[in-house]
Amino acid sequence: MKPRLAYVAGIIAFVAFPLSAEVYRQVDAQGNVTYTDEPVEGTEAEEIKVKPVTTVTLPKPEAVREPERLRQKVEQEGAAYDSVTFVAPGDDEAFHSGSGNVEFQVTSSPSLRNNHKYEVTLDGQPVGQSQSGTVMVRNVYRGTHDAGVNIVDSDGVTIKSGETITFTIHRPSVNN
Repeated sequence: MKPRLAYVAGIIAFVAFPLSAEVYRQVDAQGNVTYTDEPVEGTEAEEIKVKPVTTVTLPKPEAVREPERLRQKVEQEGAAYDSVTFVAPGDDEAFHSGSGNVEFQVTSSPSLRNNHKYEVTLDGQPVGQSQSGTVMVRNVYRGTHDAGVNIVDSDGVTIKSGETITFTIHRPSVNN
């Protein structure tokens, strides 16, 4: 076990040296290997070429704790709401819209707080925010779409998400 410990200690010392330092590998009469910056007389020493060392700068502890505080804030604020849901359109609803405009109506229980907003997503992309509970999206392509609703705080961080709905919009075309 001692040769392994000496090897690990040698590697640690090796990494601690500046890049311009010379490093020597020595083997004594008993076969023990050591690493040093100065060869010892009477031992066989070979110079080791040092490759550049990759260094990693770790973030400060305050920066690591900040996401934890944010997560706790989101959980606390999100717990204030029992639900957030769509009033219209309904799930699996199909309707005609010549212009492609879709009016989303959402609600939450309890009511929305002053510094929060509803955010509507269409096919995974945010399309509007509102404090009133109504979001109008213009020129939605024909076909089936998925819509989601979230409650976001004043920083735009999602604190509560509702169930996704699916709807189909029919629009006239020159082909039919």
